[in-house]
Amino acid sequence: MATRWRGPPHLDRLAAEGVRWENANCTSPICAPSRFAILTGRHAETLPRAQHMRSGVHLPAEFDTYSQLMRDAGYYCTNNFKTDYCCDVDPQSIWDDCSKSGHWRNRPEGAPFLAVFNPMTTHESSAFDPQEGPTRPGDVRVPGYLPDTPGMREGLVRQYNAIHRMDAQMGEILAQLEADGLADDTIVFYFSDHGSVLPRSKRYLYDEGVRVPMILRVPPKWRHLLPYPPGSCVEAPLSLVDLLPSFLTIAGAPVPPEAQGRSFVGPGAIPRRFAFAGRHRQGERYDLSRTARSARYRYIRNYQPHRILGQYVAYEWIGPYYQDYEQAYLDGTLTEAQARFFRAKPFEEFYDMQADPDALTNLAGDPRHAEALQAHRAALDAHMRAIRDTGFIPEKSPLEDWQASRDEEAYPLERLMALAARAAQAGPADLDDMLAALGDGNPVIRYWAAQGLLNIADKGHALPEAVADRARAETDVHARIALCEALARQSLRGLAVPEAAREWAAMLTGIVAQESDPRIRLQAMEGLTYAPHFPELSLPVLDALQGNADQYLNSNSKYLAQVMRGTYRPQNDIFDWASSNG
Repeated sequence: MATRWRGPPHLDRLAAEGVRWENANCTSPICAPSRFAILTGRHAETLPRAQHMRSGVHLPAEFDTYSQLMRDAGYYCTNNFKTDYCCDVDPQSIWDDCSKSGHWRNRPEGAPFLAVFNPMTTHESSAFDPQEGPTRPGDVRVPGYLPDTPGMREGLVRQYNAIHRMDAQMGEILAQLEADGLADDTIVFYFSDHGSVLPRSKRYLYDEGVRVPMILRVPPKWRHLLPYPPGSCVEAPLSLVDLLPSFLTIAGAPVPPEAQGRSFVGPGAIPRRFAFAGRHRQGERYDLSRTARSARYRYIRNYQPHRILGQYVAYEWIGPYYQDYEQAYLDGTLTEAQARFFRAKPFEEFYDMQADPDALTNLAGDPRHAEALQAHRAALDAHMRAIRDTGFIPEKSPLEDWQASRDEEAYPLERLMALAARAAQAGPADLDDMLAALGDGNPVIRYWAAQGLLNIADKGHALPEAVADRARAETDVHARIALCEALARQSLRGLAVPEAAREWAAMLTGIVAQESDPRIRLQAMEGLTYAPHFPELSLPVLDALQGNADQYLNSNSKYLAQVMRGTYRPQNDIFDWASSNG
C-alpha cells in the first residue's frame, strides 16, 4: 500500500534551503550513549561503561565537551533542555544555561551563540498514547519485517502525527530567528540522536534505529563552508560523532586531536566511506553488536548470536506494536522474515540497502557481494582498533577502568577481538582452545572463553566435566555467570537430564540474591532467563526484588517471575513508571 503521508512543511522547507544527508548515522541506537558521542566527539565504546544505557560513568578530565569548547571560543551556549549524557558530567558546568528557558535571546548583547533545542514531542513515549494529527492507519506502509496488525499501524500513525507536531515546533524556532533578524547569520543543524521507535528500530542496529535525519542550512554569507548547493542530498555516510569537529570548524577553533569524528563542513571536509555504531546494554538487556554503514550497504556483527534480537524490554513493550508483534509470534502467524526478531541471530548480517531497504535478505553468504562484505569487515575492525573499543569488558568488571583500558596487557584488544569473533561462531572444533583460554589469568579472556562454551552448548554439543569444575572454582563473577548458563542450557538441548541444571540455576540465583551491584545481579538474572527454570529456587528471590529502586532489576524480576509462573502475556503491564529515571 502506498503511503499518502505528507511531509512536515517546515522541515521540507529547511531541506530545500539547506543540504540533507541521506545516510547520516548515530553511534548508538538509543539516546544516552548516542548523546555521549555527540557531546564528547568520541564513540561511547572508547570509555568503559559509557556504551551502556544510563551507566552514569565518570567522565575523565581528558574528555572534552563541544559545549565547553565552544564557550572557550567565545560562544554563548544553551541547552533546552534534555541532557542524558550517559556520564556524570554536570550539565550546569558545561553550558551557560541548561534549562527549559535556555535560549539565544538571553545572551550578552552581540555575543555569538550555540543554542540547542530538544523537543520531546517525538520521544518513544509519544507512541504509547494516541496522537492527534492528519495521518490515519490506512495512510501508512508497514515494512516487510513487521506484521501488519492494528497495533503496528497505530504505532506508525502516532509517530507520524508526533512528527507533524514537532515540525510545528521547529517552525516556531525558525520564525524566532527571522523575527530577531538572525536568520541570515545563523547556521541551522537539524538531527535526531537515534532513529524511529517501532520494533527493530530504536535499540537495534538496522537503518531504522541508527539512520537519522541530518539537515544543514547555511546562509549565503557562509556558503563557502559547504561544497553542496542548497537543496542537495548527499549519499556519503555521516556520523553524529562528526558534530563536535564541525561545530569547532565553523567557530574557527582548533579541533582536539583526540576527537574521533571528522568535520563535514569547511574547505578540508572529506566525505566518509563508512559510519560506525554499536549496541550493548539497552535498558535491562545485554547484546553486544557492532555495525558499519556505507552509502550502499549495512554490515552488522553479532558477538552474542545466541541471544535473540527481540529480548523483552519492559519499556519497549508498553507500545501496542511490540505487544502485537510478540503475540503474532506466539500465535505462529509471522512470516520467516518477521519471525527472525524472536530467534537467534547470525554472526554476520550484510544488506544491500539500495536494493533491499527493509533489510530482509542477508547477503553475508552471497559470493556476489563477498568483496564488499570483506571491505566492511576490515573497516569495522580498523574502527574498533582506532577507538580502542572497550565493549568486550563485561559491565562492572574491575577492568572497566579508563586507564586500564588503555593498557594492552590489562586489556589485550587484538586478542579479544579475535577470541570474541571465534567465540561467537564456536563449535566442537573450538572446544580445546576455549578450554585453554578458560585458564587464562585475564578475567576478560576467561569471560569470552565462557561465551564460546555457551555457544557450543547452545548448538547442541556437550561440554566436558572440566567446564563444571572450572565454573565451581571461577573467581570472576562475569565468567562464572556465563559458565553457569552454558552448563544449565545443556539440558535444554537434550545433553543432560533437567535435574542436572539445578546446581547452575541455584548458583545464578545465589548471585542475584547476594551480589550488591545491580548490574551484576542483572546479568545473572539474564542467565536465569535463558537457563532451565526452577521456580522453587528462584521465585522467592525474584519476588523480593520487585519494587526495587533500580528500574532494570525491578522490570526484569517482574518479567521473569511471570514467565516462571506461566502468567506472562505480551499485553501485561510490567514497566513501573515510579521507578523510572527517564
